[in-house]
Amino acid sequence: MGTVARPFIFAWHFLTTIPLSRTHHEPTAPELAASMAWYSTVGLMLGGIFALSDMLLTHVFAQEVVNILVIVLLVSLTRGLHQDGLADTLDGLAGGRTPADRLSIMRDPRIGAMGATGLFLSLILRYAGLMALPQSLRVPALVCMPALGRCAMVVLAWLIPYARAEGGLASPFLTHLSIFHVMGSTLVLTVALMIGLGVTATIVTLIGSGMVLIAIQAVCRPLFGGITGDTLGATNEIVEILFLLFIPLVLVQS
Repeated sequence: MGTVARPFIFAWHFLTTIPLSRTHHEPTAPELAASMAWYSTVGLMLGGIFALSDMLLTHVFAQEVVNILVIVLLVSLTRGLHQDGLADTLDGLAGGRTPADRLSIMRDPRIGAMGATGLFLSLILRYAGLMALPQSLRVPALVCMPALGRCAMVVLAWLIPYARAEGGLASPFLTHLSIFHVMGSTLVLTVALMIGLGVTATIVTLIGSGMVLIAIQAVCRPLFGGITGDTLGATNEIVEILFLLFIPLVLVQS
């Protein structure tokens, strides 16, 4: 694999369950950081799969069934990575009194009451967002949604230091993450939003997402001492769901 192809494939393999290369290639820390520049691109490709599946399924099933199947596909293609992060983060927030306690709880593979409740509510909200999407918005929203969530993870990872001194799943990705990786991911997302949703919706989406990230980092710093892979996964879920819920309102107002 070339120097450009390797980071893309690492990003694809980390964010999806679809193998692109049968040969195992051990990534270096700089390559893992560079792979984050491709997160928005991978998100757009996933979004294309979701949008195409949505169009095909609509010819067979009622809209309610289609929405559930799209969510099942989303979770399956990403192996529930971000849903797991959301549940672990909520369990940590609910059960820990100190940052160390919260981080310890988040490493427990078992899911607690708060995590299970939050996960259930997130899936219901995602379903409601899909139900509320006007038909004319379904394709651009489904394509852009995964790119927005994954770009948000990249930006947050650059803004806040890693919380675990001993390292963890996300640590190798963040060691060499630079502003250029963030800019690359953001540029791809911005172009996609402009093409799919227009100038006004793009500006509102980027500003709104930025405000959400400011709020998330304000919570992560004191409560966790930084970010972890779980909080990045939770960020993806929060940003995606809010996008689904609010983008119809933005376009109606504009």
